[in-house]
Amino acid sequence: MQSVTVSTDVPQTPEQVYDFLDVMAHHERFTDHYLTHWRYDGPDRGIGSRATVTAALAGSRADVAIEVVEADRPRRIVERNVSAGGRRLARGTYTVEPLGTGGSRVAFTYAWSRAPLADRLLAPLVRAVMRRANRTALRRMAAELDRRGQSAAAS
Repeated sequence: MQSVTVSTDVPQTPEQVYDFLDVMAHHERFTDHYLTHWRYDGPDRGIGSRATVTAALAGSRADVAIEVVEADRPRRIVERNVSAGGRRLARGTYTVEPLGTGGSRVAFTYAWSRAPLADRLLAPLVRAVMRRANRTALRRMAAELDRRGQSAAAS
């Protein structure tokens, strides 16, 4: 299946964005519209941090194991996702690039390594649902970064 990529621009530096994304628990704040029941394991941040979540998309629910498998501060975080009893394997990759005008461009790519037959047969629909969910997640991430910046400025 073809991967899905979404992106957004934020006023924060790549280091600020990376430091936020590096903490697994922060992801719950901007993905809880489709990923719920977060259970954490391993370190709080960096390679080896893990969470098991319940994904609720397009009327179906599935547990997903997420683990950070690569980290390159401040540019990239790669998560391995396993669900559907191991029949669905994917990677979620956050890339953070500086913008020439200041701030950062944050992109998230979801790429399937293996997908159940139903996912493959419904690939255009599956990709559209993932694109919409992840676009919303990045908008919510940007809002969360703004809130964090405003509360830090008020302190």
